[in-house]
Amino acid sequence: MIPKDLFKKIKRIEISTNRLVTDVFAGQYHSVFKGQGIEFEEVREYQPGDDVRTIDWNVTARTGKPHIKKFVEERELTVMIMVDVSLSCRFASVNMLKSQLAAEVAAVLAFSAIRNNDKVGLIIFTDKIEKFVPPRKGLSHVLHVIREVLYFKPEGRSTDIPQALEYLNKVASRKSIAFVISDFFPPDAMTLNVAEGAHNSNGLTRKGEELKKSLSIANKRHDIIAITLNDQREMQLPECGLVVLEDAETGKQLMVDSTNAALRRQYNQDNISRLKRRERFFRAVGVDFIDISTGVPYTDAIVKFFLKRRRRR
Repeated sequence: MIPKDLFKKIKRIEISTNRLVTDVFAGQYHSVFKGQGIEFEEVREYQPGDDVRTIDWNVTARTGKPHIKKFVEERELTVMIMVDVSLSCRFASVNMLKSQLAAEVAAVLAFSAIRNNDKVGLIIFTDKIEKFVPPRKGLSHVLHVIREVLYFKPEGRSTDIPQALEYLNKVASRKSIAFVISDFFPPDAMTLNVAEGAHNSNGLTRKGEELKKSLSIANKRHDIIAITLNDQREMQLPECGLVVLEDAETGKQLMVDSTNAALRRQYNQDNISRLKRRERFFRAVGVDFIDISTGVPYTDAIVKFFLKRRRRR
């Protein structure tokens, strides 16, 4: 039984995201994400006017009459929404948790997909695969997906994106549009490894190499799009005396004096560098990405991505 407050939250997301899909994303999704081209339908006898390039020579030789292969446009897509629900995603300093932001974005993508008659599937992950919802169509299915993203109670604390991508490759036999919604922590997965630079031509840590390999493999089989969850407090440390900082995924704690201007400046510079490394990392792997934040409307970022994709096509 769904609690009343959760039911209201699901309905609110349904109403608000449906309005966004209608008013903002109408036509954007369809123009950007197209089917895989054409697929084989049947072999039939050649008729005057048919393209001779479509002749099936094997069947023609076997029957003694010219036959052609007939193809039809393949429009239907499968959209896989992959949501990181590790502890670092249950953080916010403004309007909503990163996990709530993920749920709203997942809803927008899911409603856009079903409006285009595409299938929608869900993979919820931490450092393990927490939940898999097979791709289907329909409003009730999308509401089920939203409910899972909002209501699911994960067992894992940390993040393992390579494992989630490997699972995607196992359950999605055909090419899919896969949105990976995560804050992409721990950040060392995309950090230059100075100590081991001589042994690593790419300058990445072991975790970075693992993530790069898994993203590259998955992006060859599917269309991988990273949606990065951010919060302003991850960029700037406020001046509020002694503060205990805790790594949500490991539980490690560190007490710092936030009145120290040099420390706050270094905190800000480190996080700016982290975001730049992450951007370079995605570009190097060839994966498109959308940066969204808990304190900023995400519609602009998604529309900008759609327009960029459409121009590139």
